[in-house]
Amino acid sequence: MTLTETRTAAPPSVEEGGAAGLAIESDGLTKRFRGGQVAVDQVALRVPVGAVYGFLGPNGSGKTTTIRMLLGLIFPTAGTHGLLGESFVENAARVLPRVGSLVEGPAFHPYLSGSANLARLDAADRTVDPRTAAPRINSALERVGLSAAAGKRYRNYSLGMRQRLGIAAALLRPRDLLVLDEPTNGLDPQGTREVRHLIRQLGDEGVTVFVSSHLLSEVEQVCSHVGVMSVGRMVWQGPLAALAAEQQVRVHVSTGSPAEAVRVFTTLGLERVSTVDGGAEAVLGSAQPEQVVEALVAAGVGVREFTVQRPSLEDVFVGLTGEGFDVSG
Repeated sequence: MTLTETRTAAPPSVEEGGAAGLAIESDGLTKRFRGGQVAVDQVALRVPVGAVYGFLGPNGSGKTTTIRMLLGLIFPTAGTHGLLGESFVENAARVLPRVGSLVEGPAFHPYLSGSANLARLDAADRTVDPRTAAPRINSALERVGLSAAAGKRYRNYSLGMRQRLGIAAALLRPRDLLVLDEPTNGLDPQGTREVRHLIRQLGDEGVTVFVSSHLLSEVEQVCSHVGVMSVGRMVWQGPLAALAAEQQVRVHVSTGSPAEAVRVFTTLGLERVSTVDGGAEAVLGSAQPEQVVEALVAAGVGVREFTVQRPSLEDVFVGLTGEGFDVSG
């Protein structure tokens, strides 16, 4: 089922088959803290199996609280959710071994090496074969670029190395779902690129990756789907391509005959047509830029410059949330 804007579309029902292809789903997920503060309000997540899903929102929008509820780290005030087709309340013990996560930064023993920390975590997992621990630990360290630092004490790791070790911990065994809360936090540009490559690779392997982030460049480069949070509520959810397609693309022509350009735009059915200093502009709609230029020339309009103005992803999210995002990364 195609995901649509959450403001207008009802979530798919089980009877419609909506849950069959979902790695994460929630209905009415709400968290109200003491004092009455509502951190997450009626969130309905729909994360398709195999998607790389970017969970976006300004800091304080409720992303981490939502993730903590999804993983059972805190209890919701209201609502239900499921992971990998299983009800979380009923089958948490069965489903969680199939889920890897990194939430609010990793926590390790400072006096142990990176590999020793992973070995302790792996030993606590009763669902894996301890005889395969060494190759799995080595593989996880290699995937995050920490093989050379495997014997180095954690307290001597940089912030970026600590973040990568946390991702390695989530990859100690094959996972069907990976939940990452700000996975590139503290990484230098090279480390950030490596994590992006890893996320894309995991997605190509069929792993569903749920990535919480406030970095738009990170989402644009790796995600197939997005959900946008603002003040605890989901304001948009769906394929990244659909979000871009919904935005209004404007065209602008610089000409000495702005009134004639306005007439051509109107004849073509373009909307919000207006004259501007030195020309005219309009919302492109379903028309093609080539058609517009051809019509202008055929009408004898002298075209000095013709530009297509597409809103940036930052513009789209500011329009949805009323707040800015960090576009670096």
